[in-house]
Amino acid sequence: MADDERLPGAPDRAERIVLHVDMDCFYASCERRREPELRGEPVVVGMGYEDGETVGAVATASYEAREYGVESAQAISAALDRLPRKADNPEDPDAGYYRPVDMDFYQDVAADVKDVLYDLGDTVREVSVDEAYLDVTERTAWPVAEGFARHVKQRVQREVGVPASVGVAPDMSTAKLASDHDKPDGLVVVEPGEVREFLAPIDVADVHGVGPVRARELREMGIETAGDLAAADPYALAERFGDRGRELHRRARGEDNRPVEPRGKPKSLSRESSFDGATGDFERVREQVATLADAVADRASRKDAFYRTIGVKVVTPPYDVHTRAHSLPGPVDDPELVDEVTQDLLGEFAGESVRKVGVRVSNLDFSEREQASLDGFAGEADGAADSRERPPRGDDGWREPSGQVSLTDFE
Repeated sequence: MADDERLPGAPDRAERIVLHVDMDCFYASCERRREPELRGEPVVVGMGYEDGETVGAVATASYEAREYGVESAQAISAALDRLPRKADNPEDPDAGYYRPVDMDFYQDVAADVKDVLYDLGDTVREVSVDEAYLDVTERTAWPVAEGFARHVKQRVQREVGVPASVGVAPDMSTAKLASDHDKPDGLVVVEPGEVREFLAPIDVADVHGVGPVRARELREMGIETAGDLAAADPYALAERFGDRGRELHRRARGEDNRPVEPRGKPKSLSRESSFDGATGDFERVREQVATLADAVADRASRKDAFYRTIGVKVVTPPYDVHTRAHSLPGPVDDPELVDEVTQDLLGEFAGESVRKVGVRVSNLDFSEREQASLDGFAGEADGAADSRERPPRGDDGWREPSGQVSLTDFE
């Protein structure tokens, strides 16, 4: 969807529409994307369960694993007591699958999710590796906001292969509570006139910004729910908690006026596209990459971004991810070069069946100066081809020639 595009019939209005996208049991979902046979099985991602190790903790537990009492941040020994490891107990129907933390892979998957969100949101605020806010006020309207949010969920599932819960509301705080309301794979829409009613029964500890310590203090004041907090005397709250008390009072009333603002500059810009099933028509693949290259280069130009690295991503059946990147001797803004380099990198995959392709520019530079042109590096560029990275087949996600992940991590 283009930056200035909105759903048909969407009227002009001042009311904001904010989405909070939260990836369900993200690390476990990534492992299931890599190993589809784990779907529906209890999955624990953590460290310390390997032979000879005695200290470790759970990073993520799937909902199936949580039914056995396994929780995030739990000691791995306690998790193993509740849910034996399948590798050690292959015949036990109540055993689960344990996998080590693989942050590089999870960040790569997060980058794919991020690409979808940036394509659909007017502005995006990345919060962590597995959640983000989107302002979609100019993309949709309240009567069709649920359909737009469902489209976000479906694109993430279809293009990335991981589930997401989405909350929709006029403000960030309520959108976050909405995304938590019906997990996993949930979709909850809270329209402007419904905010106070939606918030009223929510436990005060769940109000954005409260936390367990302040929740205990609020309970001492007889405040148990967001509705109680909304009805409380704001002067009494300010006397007890200062400006924070007034802020929490406003949030409990759905009066969160914070704009959805990005955190810092992006580290890369990319676009991806899937085919309807795998295709062996390589000319079609080349045409799609050319279209993506043009879109990425245009986006970089509009953001006044120069780039030092140009890369392609090719996904072959069943879900093998291959990346290739070419490093330049200096930052450029050169759409023709993006097309030339991506087509050259793509040539390695001629004759292969392809299900998805992507183009990325990275190592971005937003400094204000005269546009760098390839001509300025002509003498060096011919020799730069040897710097082209060739990661091994099956390497998941985008990587820089330095070996580091090329993406703006969900912080």
